[in-house]
Amino acid sequence: MGFYVGLISGTSMDAIDAVAVDFDVLPLKVVAAGASAFEAPLKGRLANLLDTPDHAALDLIGEVDVELGRAFAHAALALMRRAGIAADDVEAIGCHGQTLRHGVDSQTPFTWQIGDPNTLAELTGITVVADFRRRDVAAGGQGAPLVPVFHEIAFRCAEEDRLIVNIGGIANITVLRRGAPLQGFDTGPGNRLMDAWIARHRHLDYDRDGEFARQGRCDEALLAHLLDEPYLRLAPPKSTGRELFNLRWLDLRLAAHYGGAPAPRAAADIQATLREFTAATIAQAVRAAAPAAAVYVCGGGAHNGGLIAALARRLAPSKVATTAALGLDPDYVEAAAFACFARRTLAGLPSNAPAVTGASGTRILGAIYPPARR
Repeated sequence: MGFYVGLISGTSMDAIDAVAVDFDVLPLKVVAAGASAFEAPLKGRLANLLDTPDHAALDLIGEVDVELGRAFAHAALALMRRAGIAADDVEAIGCHGQTLRHGVDSQTPFTWQIGDPNTLAELTGITVVADFRRRDVAAGGQGAPLVPVFHEIAFRCAEEDRLIVNIGGIANITVLRRGAPLQGFDTGPGNRLMDAWIARHRHLDYDRDGEFARQGRCDEALLAHLLDEPYLRLAPPKSTGRELFNLRWLDLRLAAHYGGAPAPRAAADIQATLREFTAATIAQAVRAAAPAAAVYVCGGGAHNGGLIAALARRLAPSKVATTAALGLDPDYVEAAAFACFARRTLAGLPSNAPAVTGASGTRILGAIYPPARR
């Protein structure tokens, strides 16, 4: 049997994560992993599409779709070169793509990921499985989160109740309680608001280790106002994205809280409040779902020491660690998930969990794009 490659660019849009996975080693082995930063022009064009959707030109969408396909191909090929893996050694690439819009609350629910899989298959010469979310939406589901199915495969344990927290741009949890069925849902913002705020005030992509937030103090009254967001009170199944949690959402709440005037607090105070907002929304979800479970964090948020400390403080005395303690680097859990889903698609196995997404039943996810005949 060969390797499976997983590719993903998340809500934070910081890089393309790539992994090569050997599933013949139980439960699995990541044999190579890496991250490829977006080239600045492509990232700018993509950000323009995501942040100003009402003015998105069809030509720009089409061009960025193909450019992303090329970027995913370059990320996969670079990973394979570094690891000494030939195309013939790879069974398939599972590519999540980049979410352009997650409109499951629209009158006509939809989700849309781009990163042309045809281009990816042509440039790599490898079978590609992509477009994983839309079949779940077609079956009445949210199309997200999907990763709980992989978390169950990789992390369920007969000796310990576990809760996996994935902190990307959006945060989601997976509940793995002994003797209980799988649960999971999006809790709310992960890094998204913190990233957007520091980009506005410091022109940085993210708050490295939470240093900017550490310079400020949480505004507890503002935090309470943010926690009044209706999404947080919805019962699962539920999912969200940057369509809701974005700078416009934040600016409206800052204006309402501070009486329409610019926020009188320092920018670092708002950053500290956003850190606590993310920690509080995750902690509330964890306490409601499995208060005694051991908590393991993955995703980019695992590197934000301030955020992890805030989360641990709110979840004490529960243990909080990263998935590295379970043998899987927190940076590459999600990419490994889509390698796993590609394998399941080719095997004719479902990759959604109706209890998580709300779909009417299990479905085989993803479309298959074979390579050119050799």
